[in-house]
Amino acid sequence: MRWTTQSAPESRQVMDWLAGQIHDPVAKLRFLKIAANHGRPDARKRSGLRRYLLLGVVCLPAAVLLVHAMGRGQTPPPRVLRAVIPPAAPSRPAGEPPPIWQVEKTPDYEVYSNGLRIETRYTTSTHHRRYVAFAAGSPAREPSALRDAPAGIVFHATESRQAPFEESENRQLKRFGESALEYVRRKGAYNFVIDRFGRVYRVVEESDAANHAGYSLWADDRWIYINLNESFLGVSFEAGAATGEQAVISPAQQRAAAVLVEMLRSRYRIAAENCVTHAQVSVNPDNMRVGYHTDWAAGFPFEAIGLPNNYTRPLSAVAHFGFVCDPVFLEQADHHLRSGIQTAEDLLRRSGPVRAQLQREYRAKLALVRRIAAGVSPAVPELASAIK
Repeated sequence: MRWTTQSAPESRQVMDWLAGQIHDPVAKLRFLKIAANHGRPDARKRSGLRRYLLLGVVCLPAAVLLVHAMGRGQTPPPRVLRAVIPPAAPSRPAGEPPPIWQVEKTPDYEVYSNGLRIETRYTTSTHHRRYVAFAAGSPAREPSALRDAPAGIVFHATESRQAPFEESENRQLKRFGESALEYVRRKGAYNFVIDRFGRVYRVVEESDAANHAGYSLWADDRWIYINLNESFLGVSFEAGAATGEQAVISPAQQRAAAVLVEMLRSRYRIAAENCVTHAQVSVNPDNMRVGYHTDWAAGFPFEAIGLPNNYTRPLSAVAHFGFVCDPVFLEQADHHLRSGIQTAEDLLRRSGPVRAQLQREYRAKLALVRRIAAGVSPAVPELASAIK
């Protein structure tokens, strides 16, 4: 607001001071308009300073009341929300899952901190797992330790009867799923089953051995495992596969598998390279051939469930014990698995011992493993070095 030149300097100073006490811009503008009107020619004859002081005394409280009245009817200015950046999580080795804990447990289910829910009404027991792991770097491959914690996971397909995955088939889908679970429970066949709706069922307790892989074998960079029933957990997807075809799982099953594998790896410190398919570990000790079972010889979604593509890892049965691959198995294997087979053959050629020698070594170790599984006391000479 522009003051006229006739206004006394002291009057303008008083007005400026009074206006400065009003923080609301609308109330301040009204005060200045009143002050301007008061400075018109017909009012200039009145005593300037005294009149302006009186005007301030009257107008300032009125302006304050006006501010409060306007505040009740107006929306307050928006608050500025500042993003809160959480503290960085403690660093972990690449590929290691975060800590996961059980949140809730009832007679029918368990809930975990990563969102996993495990249905437990089909849970049964078999026998306590007990196995020996062989040191992969030892020339004699003497037993290194007797263990009872799972060292890996084998992925299976139930190869059970299937209905089209459609809403109109909902009754059949549920009936076939329940039938498969009942069968698995009677056989103690897997530790976990993931049905077609993505529900996770515990069948055999993790502390017990499930009948899912027989005398299959696998090896990581440090250990060789024979008899994966005892040393690895069995996780099966409710899925069927016609002859010569591979199983297909739903997106819900993939999501459920991701949180289940994350929990199992966190709880039991399972290495990512020890999470493999049945086709990769299954062997026939009688004819020394791999691929006795071929479920998931191709198409397993490793990356979708948070794992590296373990198809490309060297096939342990070939690299360590000289097993062979027949044409039927090679035909069903996808190019990633064939790459792992070729890598294993290359390692075998560079290892020195001939294939026949490695096969004899396998049979000797298998006999020892079978004795342990039958409950032979570990105090026998062959196992003296296995006890820590």
